[in-house]
Amino acid sequence: MLSRQELEKIEDRSLAPFGMRSKDSKGRAYPDPEPDYRTVFQRDRDRVLHTTAFRRLEYKTQVFINFEGDYFRTRLTHTLEVAQIGRTIARALGANEDLVESICLAHDLGHSPFGHAGESTLKKLMENSGGFDHNKQSLRIVTELEKRYPDYPGLNLSWETREGMVKHESEYDVTDARQFNPELRGNLETQICNYADELAYTTHDLDDGIRSGMITPQMLNEITLWNMLTRKNNWEGPFLQELERHRLIRDLVGLLVTDLIRTTDIHLVESNVKSALDVQKLNFNITSYSEAMQRNNRELKDFLFSNLYRHYRVVRMQVKAGMIVTDLFAAYLAEPLILPEHVQKWIPARGIERTICDYIAGMTDRYAIEEHARLHDPYLKL
Repeated sequence: MLSRQELEKIEDRSLAPFGMRSKDSKGRAYPDPEPDYRTVFQRDRDRVLHTTAFRRLEYKTQVFINFEGDYFRTRLTHTLEVAQIGRTIARALGANEDLVESICLAHDLGHSPFGHAGESTLKKLMENSGGFDHNKQSLRIVTELEKRYPDYPGLNLSWETREGMVKHESEYDVTDARQFNPELRGNLETQICNYADELAYTTHDLDDGIRSGMITPQMLNEITLWNMLTRKNNWEGPFLQELERHRLIRDLVGLLVTDLIRTTDIHLVESNVKSALDVQKLNFNITSYSEAMQRNNRELKDFLFSNLYRHYRVVRMQVKAGMIVTDLFAAYLAEPLILPEHVQKWIPARGIERTICDYIAGMTDRYAIEEHARLHDPYLKL
């Protein structure tokens, strides 16, 4: 058996100087002896995987609501794809794969049902009651809301995993790291997770958009990345078969990952960083695409925004989702006694608004729809 100490030695030898070592972790908030055969970050990853919040991601929307088709991505499959891409990048750059995986698997635990539509609705409803942000909610889940251990609330994850969750950022997520050295950037592992998240949703949203028929290959004729892919694969259309779509999307992922790794490697060499802390002290994020790829990626993302995220079918579902979340919130607020008994017990400590917000945020799409029907359809059993 390889002991934890031996695993840490193997990790130390395999990582680049700027990779985060598990033996250098700042530890956990509560005393919690480490196991004999897992590193700190491996244990974090395992704890995230076993949470109720992680299992619920299976029935939470990415772009297409779960019942629209079995093959569209959900928040769970998105999370798994982020973790896979993150590990690939981390391995190539000498970063800590286990820490990357831990952060990637935890980054969306706090997402509400119905994707960004659900989040924006809860944010408006909670505007005068502390607000709502899925990044902060993810942290609350792993530090307070999950009840799995008798000696402390939450999962008691390491400082580094929690810091990575807090400093997760994208176009849609703004970091608030007041309690986690806000003067420092995310470490290399955190920055890798940020790009893995963005890369995963861009590529698989394109894939799902084409599969759904909302996007056709002809609509992509002016998109630089799409033309690069079709030329490489000698595809001229007009019809895109399933295997051809798989190949093009797979090549798109490879194209973006390769550019990110090579560009970031150049930055690491040029910056002459010697430690994980050196990366965090830089005045810029060390992970990035090349300038040309940034332009091409921006073009693709703008296309997706205009043609998929603003497609009338997607917008209709977003509007419907907003109505469902708003109706549920109003009903619970008007009469808290209709909340389940175990939820009512949260009210004295959290307040009624935060209790309702936590309850709705934890719902799957399916449960929220069914609960809405139970409360508004007089013929359904309660």
